[in-house]
Amino acid sequence: MELTTIWFLLIAVLWTGYFVLEGFDFGVGILLPFLGRTPGERATVVKTIGPVWDGNEVWLLVAGGATFAAFPEWYATLFSGFYLPLFLILLALIVRGVALEYRNKSDSPKGWDRAFFWGSLGPALLWGVAFANIVRGVPLDADHEFTGNLFTLLNPFALLGGVATLLLFTLHGAVFLALRTTGELRERATRAARTLAPLTVLVVLGFLVAARAGTVSWAAVAVAAAGMAVALVATLRGRDGWAFTGSALGIAAFVATLFTSMWPNVMPALDPANSLTVTNAASGPYTLTVMTWVAAICTPVVLGYQAWTYWVFRKRLTGAN
Repeated sequence: MELTTIWFLLIAVLWTGYFVLEGFDFGVGILLPFLGRTPGERATVVKTIGPVWDGNEVWLLVAGGATFAAFPEWYATLFSGFYLPLFLILLALIVRGVALEYRNKSDSPKGWDRAFFWGSLGPALLWGVAFANIVRGVPLDADHEFTGNLFTLLNPFALLGGVATLLLFTLHGAVFLALRTTGELRERATRAARTLAPLTVLVVLGFLVAARAGTVSWAAVAVAAAGMAVALVATLRGRDGWAFTGSALGIAAFVATLFTSMWPNVMPALDPANSLTVTNAASGPYTLTVMTWVAAICTPVVLGYQAWTYWVFRKRLTGAN
């Protein structure tokens, strides 16, 4: 297998890890004002992600760094053409992080809770908009420069992608809260998951069917449907662990559909002749070889440490009044 293909797959894996792990963080933030009815319950909702949220964001940093090093042309075109949406995502993530750190230091955390909500909802929506545009194709000239504007990115297909990720992450957050809490808080999270699941399945599958291209993508769509079905059935039966597994599988298949739909492009253009591919956007063989050795050594260590963190903080939390 060529190194360019390996790094395309590795970047897809990094985005999968980010969406699966940070996805429930976003969902928890979106559901906070709806499920937490007392200050104690809201504090418990936040505590469910307290030990892990910052570690989950590392996946985004590594995905961005890997893209910069392995496919610099892709990185340059993406961050110049999508500058405003990516800036808004970054701003929302900063606001969200500050809210999580300062809400416990404030005598009146309601303002920080609102910041946490909007800082979670914004990226959950905008990541879908961004990836939908990448899959659909954007206007690039012969020099691979983006020639559109913000309104070019706000097309119906992209907005559908934004709604799809928003619903998917919110459902994932509800399932996670049902897994990590007890009592009335868990019951509310379970009801939220049951309510969200049918609409999420409808919107996400509609988006994926429109985005797919090729046999592998169809297989990914089928896995996504199966994962969300498992999440719904397991939630109805009170099997929180299986529900979370199914939801995570659905998100992983969602990302797989996006990346298999792009292949062999990394930034499809409306004019196929101007598309960035794994070949014309990649770094040289030496750079890719060094990166591969570093990834082979460091990745198992990072995965082991993060798995240990989740194991240590695996116990359910009890909502306080």
